Amino acid sequence: MDRIYRRQRHIYDFTRKYYLFGRDRLIDGLDLKPQARVLEVGCGTARNLIRIANNRPDARLFGLDASAQMLVTAERVLAGAGVTAKLIQAYAEDLSPSLFGESEPFDVILFSYSLSMIPDWKRALRASIGALARDGSLNIVDFGDLKGLSPLVEFPLRAWLGLFHVAPREELLAALERDFGAEDGLVLLPGRYAFALSCKAEKLQSKSF
Repeated sequence: MDRIYRRQRHIYDFTRKYYLFGRDRLIDGLDLKPQARVLEVGCGTARNLIRIANNRPDARLFGLDASAQMLVTAERVLAGAGVTAKLIQAYAEDLSPSLFGESEPFDVILFSYSLSMIPDWKRALRASIGALARDGSLNIVDFGDLKGLSPLVEFPLRAWLGLFHVAPREELLAALERDFGAEDGLVLLPGRYAFALSCKAEKLQSKSF
């Protein structure tokens, strides 16, 4: 990750805004109680954490990322924005409150276009569910299966995403569609380009990711 993002981190936010759709809608719709403990898995440059802080200044923010280089940028950006967050370099598969020196679970966990970069994404999801408060919520926005796109768009897009070790998790989306619908918070973007899900922890305990 550090090899990929050593230079990419400087232009990451500028370039990603053109194809990481649905992030802001999901973030702005987060169910944040007062002083909510909010964790972003794959926090990158902390762009999303700052948006959360702007929406809910009293939120307690945490960020996890596999790339130390990205966290260098995140610390700088957070300081410039006057936002406080506890950041940890670690793998999502090992997620737990204790990584942050905390004993209490998180109220909100966010994956924003990060599951498609996590090799063992099933283990990452299981770890996140285990780190959620009983009344907490898991929130995901990521690439869909792209099956509604023209092959002239889909195949070059997959090849380009592969350059950054990004792989749409078709199995994940299929599982979510079996268990969730629009009434449960699952949203599909046009062309099945991306999906978003906001789900309470109680609905996730029986899922076999």
